[in-house]
Amino acid sequence: MSSPVLELQDVRVYFNIRRGVVKAADGIDLQLFPGERFGLVGESGSGKTTTALAILRMIKPPGKIEGGRIILDGDTDLLTLSDEEMRQIRLRRIAMIPQGAMNSLNPVMRIKDQMILAMRTHGIHVTNAQLMQRIEELLDSVGLQPNVAHLYPHELSGGMKQRVCIAIAISMHPQVILADEPTSALDVVVQRRIMQTLRTLQERLGAAVILVGHDMGLMAQFVDRLGVMYGGKLVEVGTVEEIFTDPKHPYTQLLISSIPSLDRKRNFQTIPGMPLSLHEPPPGCLFHPRCPQAMPQCSTVVPRTIEVTPGRDVLCLLYDEERTPQMKEKVDGAAS
Repeated sequence: MSSPVLELQDVRVYFNIRRGVVKAADGIDLQLFPGERFGLVGESGSGKTTTALAILRMIKPPGKIEGGRIILDGDTDLLTLSDEEMRQIRLRRIAMIPQGAMNSLNPVMRIKDQMILAMRTHGIHVTNAQLMQRIEELLDSVGLQPNVAHLYPHELSGGMKQRVCIAIAISMHPQVILADEPTSALDVVVQRRIMQTLRTLQERLGAAVILVGHDMGLMAQFVDRLGVMYGGKLVEVGTVEEIFTDPKHPYTQLLISSIPSLDRKRNFQTIPGMPLSLHEPPPGCLFHPRCPQAMPQCSTVVPRTIEVTPGRDVLCLLYDEERTPQMKEKVDGAAS
């Protein structure tokens, strides 16, 4: 297997607020390989977007990256770079497609001026005529007509705005693209077209993609591997097929079972209990108050990540034979 183009090691992002410390991303370990599509999924407040913003070092106060390493290309720790060095990384090597395109474009600038500004700021030094040619090529690559360059954002539909954001993101041929719910607030037909466009461009560029979202159906269609987040922690990582056909973590199992199906009649499944409050997290495993498989030690022992099979990681005491050896028979029995 090739070396990861991006690797997160024990990344921690904490928010110091009046009520205490909120651990929005806590000990995130993640590898992204060249050309791979990796999904980060979880409910609102699980830490998905915080993790993506940490990669670009765009966490705003009162949030702070408290520790860890973010390694690009095996040798560059992004957390050790100066602000100027990091600014040169953004867009040129790691680009982001933001959530809510209607709010990410400047409403008083024409599309071409915003694209020119992005490229000029990050080191493109060519004539204006060459820049306009490049802009027309970028717009064409995302399925937009050249005249869109001369329009203002309010003259575009939601889908067109999102395509403009994708065009800006790929303008410097980045190695990594972070897509934070790129189809939010769009109808289903437009969502599908946007994701098809993103897949085509990603394959053409050979870039790796981290797709952030909560739509499991969208993830199943687009990504190769999936990371499930809960309470600021990565609770399970595996291929899409593994996650959907054989989920290991109890939260993942409930998440999969809650997906509506047209193939069979069954009662709609929900995740029991109240959503987690990171202001007052429970002791031990963060999911134990809602977990149907919780054991007594789950309320006191903090779980660690266990590699159950190569490339398959689970943050759960059910699979930690050293701490809970009595569970091996139960897990093996359930599997058989």
